[in-house]
Amino acid sequence: MQAFSIAATGIAAATARFDASARRTAAAPLDNLAEESVERIQAEVALKANVAVLKSANAMTGTLLDILA
Repeated sequence: MQAFSIAATGIAAATARFDASARRTAAAPLDNLAEESVERIQAEVALKANVAVLKSANAMTGTLLDILA
């Protein structure tokens, strides 16, 4: 199912964004603290949204299998 691969790609991208922002903040803590905080919050929201897509796709697949059984 395509939703699984899209959600997995989104999770990986959000994790990478969060990690990159954390590394930039660790390297120069006072440069863009506000921007990096916003970036990490956006990455967290994106991660949660992709997890919700994954859960929904899983539930839909389960329902489809129940109907076909």
